[in-house]
Order: sequence, then C-alpha cells, then structure tokens
Amino acid sequence: MSTEPFKNVRLLPQTNQLLGLYTIIRDKNTARPNFVFYADRIIRLLVEEGLNYLPVQSAEVETITGEKFEGCDFLGKICGVSIVRAGESMEQGLRDCCRSVRIGKILIQRDEETAQPKLFFEKLPADIANRFVFLLDPMLATGGSAIMATDVLIKRGVKPERIIFLNLVCSKDGVDKYHAAFPDVKIVTGAIDKGLDDNKYLRPGLGDFGDRYYCM
Repeated sequence: MSTEPFKNVRLLPQTNQLLGLYTIIRDKNTARPNFVFYADRIIRLLVEEGLNYLPVQSAEVETITGEKFEGCDFLGKICGVSIVRAGESMEQGLRDCCRSVRIGKILIQRDEETAQPKLFFEKLPADIANRFVFLLDPMLATGGSAIMATDVLIKRGVKPERIIFLNLVCSKDGVDKYHAAFPDVKIVTGAIDKGLDDNKYLRPGLGDFGDRYYCM
C-alpha cells in the first residue's frame, strides 16, 4: 500500500522477502519458535530503517591503505522506550544495531471499568529529553496506548520530532488518530492493514503479538 496519504509514515519496501516474512507471522498455524524468529527479522529491518532518520554530520577517516574516506557520524544520543509487554520484544533488535543503548519502559493497560488506556508505570532515562527516542510497540490499532505513551515522553521533555515510532503492523485508523495528536512523530512500519474489526483488532492482522511471541 502506498504511504502517500500518510504524512510522516515510512513503510518498508514491500519486497518479496518482506511479504514472505509477513506471510509466516500472519499464519495462524505458525508455531511460536518460527513466529519469534521471523518477527525478529522484521524488527531488525524496522530498526535499520529508523536509524536512517537520525541526523548526521560529515566525518573523514583514514583507511588501512592510507586513503581518506568521507563518511558521516550520527549526531546525538538515542534510547529505546518499549510499551510493555509486546514492545519489549523489539528491544533486542535495537540492541543488536546500537551497542549499549539505553532502554526505558512504559506500562499501559486498559481500565476494565472505562475501557480506556491507563498509565500504570514508567521508567525512563533521566536525560531522555536530550535523546532521540525509538518508541517500540509491534501493533498500532486504535492508537490509544501509543498516544498515551507519546504524551508521557513529551511531558518528560522529548520533542515530537525526535521520536521515531517503530511498529510491525498499523491501521489507517490508528495512524490518523495518532498523527492527529502528534503530527511531527515519524512512524516506521512494515505493513498498513485495511482496518479494524468490531472488536478493534487489526484486519487481517496477526493476532495478539505478545501472546504469540511470549506464550503460544
């Protein structure tokens, strides 16, 4: 699906390799070990793409042959913030690409009385306002949890344009709602599903990501 209608959404190139990975993790018959393995591959691709949107400066080094090479250095420090629990599945993919990266956590659960998201816990780096933040959550359905988590980051001093939200699957409804609140946050995703069902689950979706990654 084209991302032209979506400002600040970066969709991974829909190659045969990527579609093959999604075919495996969407299949209800995929066993947990295979689900984890192939989901991790997608997560790594998302992290690599997200890193492309960090600012850089020119840098010159000398190679072992004595030649000069004009390259670049990243500017600024980064951290990851996972929306517990499913977002924790994406932490290792970030660590694989960024050595010694700091990780924060935000726990949001649905209030059974109001059916609205409720903040239960946050643990973030003390200097998070000075970092670029990768917000980690595999699914963006209604956008409620992601909006609350982003609001927590902004209240801690993080500028919206320094937040990159990584997720495996999102819906147009979720993107629209999220960007209505935070138009300057970049979303990097691998799939944009056609919508939500009556229970607010993604369609075609892939089920409860956390359950399939950790339990099934």
